Amino acid sequence: MPDTPEPLHPIVVIGAGPAGAIAAALLKRRGHEVLIIERQRFPRFSIGESLLSHCLDFVEEAGMLPAVQAAGFQLKNGAAFAWGERYTAFDFGQTSSNGRPTTFQVQRADFDKVLADQAEAQGVVVRYEEEVIRVDFSAQPQLWVRRADGSEYHLAASFVLDASGYGRVLPRLLDLEAPSAFPVRRAVFTHLEDRITGPGFDREKILITTHPEHRDVWFWTIPFSNGRCSLGVVAGEEHYAGKLDDLDACLKGFVASTPSLARVLEQARWDTPARTLGGYAANVKRLHGPGFALLGNAAEFLDPVFSSGVTIAMRSASMAAALLHRQLQGEAVDWQGEFATPLQRGVDAFRAYVEGWYAGYFQDVIYYPDAQANIREMICSILAGYAWDESNPFVREPQRRLRMLAEVCQGSLA
Repeated sequence: MPDTPEPLHPIVVIGAGPAGAIAAALLKRRGHEVLIIERQRFPRFSIGESLLSHCLDFVEEAGMLPAVQAAGFQLKNGAAFAWGERYTAFDFGQTSSNGRPTTFQVQRADFDKVLADQAEAQGVVVRYEEEVIRVDFSAQPQLWVRRADGSEYHLAASFVLDASGYGRVLPRLLDLEAPSAFPVRRAVFTHLEDRITGPGFDREKILITTHPEHRDVWFWTIPFSNGRCSLGVVAGEEHYAGKLDDLDACLKGFVASTPSLARVLEQARWDTPARTLGGYAANVKRLHGPGFALLGNAAEFLDPVFSSGVTIAMRSASMAAALLHRQLQGEAVDWQGEFATPLQRGVDAFRAYVEGWYAGYFQDVIYYPDAQANIREMICSILAGYAWDESNPFVREPQRRLRMLAEVCQGSLA
């Protein structure tokens, strides 16, 4: 292994996904040299395909919005929920935060490549098929990297941003991983040619379907612009007993037991083998340390139910880029007070609604038929990603407010 590092790299970003591409572009736009090290070759498959409106605020900040708008992705204007014969929809144009009324539903292989290519077009250097295998932050940050051909090299950096997603590079190498408080859940998912023709299905919304018998089991149906959709079921491990040997049959079985969704997909062509991902909820002991900060899923992942992962990733990228720029300009910055704590407030707001979903009481709110318009707008703001807007009382006091609202709604769905 070479002992002499490459010339100093001012900023190294681990991972070229949405958090890495956004952070790198924002720093480059502020005049810094940035190197991204990405383990895979793009395009590559990823889930997390239904963006929230708040995502596009960061895409625009990074100068990438025209490219994303031109890429032909499916427009998304909200979220729909179905449970038995109940159906309700939230329109992102009707939020208390006055955020963006639309966003996109994307095949992540294409979307992530657009962002990474845009970062490169702005002058960011991206090294694909290279993996960080060892680090040393005892003094100057040092990284050892393995290329696809097995050769290795060593580099030094002024600062490292870990945007490695589920790879969680620095949490693994620096012993930062911590258990998640969420129960272990599993997703089984696929892409299919949906052939949906019924008038009751809105291609401009994600459809979240609650299982008719098990309220802790739910499905996502995310339509794309090419007549295909992403379909997945999420459930606790106990619901999969004896079913994981044949993932296609497993997923089809869950759909068949949910009549409203089975009707939506009755003409679908199941042409892609199903995949599974389990134990994805993750946490860390801290979000930063001398010479590094953790972005997005590299730090914490909650649950896919409200598509918050990419939003949290991009929000963390924007916050970290602004703070790191100030630090490299010679300012004294407070990574805990200006990054970790405020980022966590929004994550905790999302967490309250994820917990409420699985416990059932947020579902009582979602499916309540007589909600006041202003309450729906506040809830819709969170569904659109504006979980840091503390002018919204359901963000400022998420657990207390949600519990109070649920008490009003409970009993109406019996």
